[in-house]
Amino acid sequence: MKDLKAIRGAHILSEMVAEGEHEHQDFKYSISDARKIARSISAFANNDGGRLLIGVKDNGVIAGVRNEEDIFVVEQAAERYCRPPQHLDFRAYRLEGSVRVIVAEIPKAETRPVEVVEERGILKAYYRVADENIAAHPLMVRAWRIAAGSEEAAPLDERHYALAAIYADGSGPADERHAAVALRISTDTAADLIARLVAAGVISFTFDGTRFILA
Repeated sequence: MKDLKAIRGAHILSEMVAEGEHEHQDFKYSISDARKIARSISAFANNDGGRLLIGVKDNGVIAGVRNEEDIFVVEQAAERYCRPPQHLDFRAYRLEGSVRVIVAEIPKAETRPVEVVEERGILKAYYRVADENIAAHPLMVRAWRIAAGSEEAAPLDERHYALAAIYADGSGPADERHAAVALRISTDTAADLIARLVAAGVISFTFDGTRFILA
């Protein structure tokens, strides 16, 4: 477990807390479940990175770290429950008295997906949306694998260009089922096409408040 020397930085910490929880920041008053923390790490790493403010309540009240073992649990989450294991940077901020807040910086993953080892060994990837960790759409995960070269993909052909053309005019289907109907192909084939186009950066997923849709 890291032995962090706390630095004085009340103004820096106050500025971070004032931002509230958002796409790149999450508050953690206490750390008790390494797998739950791994989901946050996965979500930030699969997006553009982020940070955990440990010792800050959900409402922004700075309470301080209650247990020095919290750092160990976060490290365990990153190394034991994330695939591939993630390296985090830690900083400690000392306020008045003995109050300390630990900031865990989570970099954007060099290779996605970063998945969490869930119960029964199931791997699941997450993505940060606003102040929530959302389970990534299976085709997002597949596209990440294609982009990383860990999954083979068929070369682009006329079907890919036909699907891309539909999105170009703003009327693209929301998911693979709608794409299958639009192109009169099977759902599995539509899923292959979509994953390939997402990997190529032609189309992307966005969260509409309830689910991921294509745009």
